[in-house]
Amino acid sequence: MVNVEVAYAKPDEQVIVELALDEDTTVDAAVKASGLLDRFPEIALSELNAGIFGVACKLDQPVKEGDRIEIYRPLVHDPKEARRQRALKL
Repeated sequence: MVNVEVAYAKPDEQVIVELALDEDTTVDAAVKASGLLDRFPEIALSELNAGIFGVACKLDQPVKEGDRIEIYRPLVHDPKEARRQRALKL
């Protein structure tokens, strides 16, 4: 068994779920086991972006002891475009 955390944050709420999973568990299976997909219906598994400790990873990557799997929300604004818009205002 490996102990991992699955984290999801919204602007007004952060949830971290601690899990004990089999050693061959993938990121995808850990996210499903966390129950966060049911709790937050805006998370679409088909469009899921995740990372481990801030580093993007594939959903089929195996988890290791102590990993914190982070579920990322889609960006509201493209950072490059926002920077261009700010530069135009100067």
